[in-house]
Amino acid sequence: MRGSLVIPTLNEASSIGHVLKMFRGAAEEANRTIFPHDPIDWEVLVVDGASADGTAAIAAAEGARVIIERRKGYGRAYQTGFAAVTGDLIATADGDATYPVETIPTLAKRVLEEGVDFLSGNRMAYLDRRSMTMEHRVGNRALNAFLSLAYHRFLKELPGRSIEDSQSGFWIFRREVLSRVHLTQDGMAFSEELKIEVVLRGLKFVEVPIRYGERWGAPKLSSWRDGLGNIVFLARKRFEVKREDRQGAPTPFAEASAEGRRPR
Repeated sequence: MRGSLVIPTLNEASSIGHVLKMFRGAAEEANRTIFPHDPIDWEVLVVDGASADGTAAIAAAEGARVIIERRKGYGRAYQTGFAAVTGDLIATADGDATYPVETIPTLAKRVLEEGVDFLSGNRMAYLDRRSMTMEHRVGNRALNAFLSLAYHRFLKELPGRSIEDSQSGFWIFRREVLSRVHLTQDGMAFSEELKIEVVLRGLKFVEVPIRYGERWGAPKLSSWRDGLGNIVFLARKRFEVKREDRQGAPTPFAEASAEGRRPR
């Protein structure tokens, strides 16, 4: 089986080498122990936003395929990366060493064995005070609460009837998911858009608790600006979902909706 790890980066020279080494070591160990008869051949794609600190060169030296994406945006980087993957299974993480990339092979086994379509890591489960500022913690919980309230009708089949971490960027999913979801966002709202779309299209979504580490380097998020933008997106998306109920699913998703795979 072929797997693809996609990592967006912007000036993460201090951490990207560590992240790639951690993942490669875990993947090689898993192929010896967890997947001895059907190892996963992982490719690593680093989608770099034209970093000025040598991030791309370090990633390439560690064996990653580097794609330079000069267009700005977290979602834009992922859409560029997803268009280039060759794997049947796709995983994602950040380049700042916050996500536990060493757990990806084990979680990939769960996706494959349990018929999961999309697995997302829940950072809020074991959150360390050093890993996220108070401002970011409050913002994340507010966004999670708003999403649960606005989309409760569609989340009722999920454990806890909610998405516990709508902003998580740690995912493992089957490549065919990309042909079943309707993605439009180039910015931070891409994360919640992808999760909402997975649920709306009736795909099997699970969240698992993960350890979220302290970031290496300076943060790039603006809590208030990005948080407000995400709230606006969630509200606008909810109206679009209501319109879809009346007019039908957008092409090419009408067939999936007609077959009843979207929860009602």
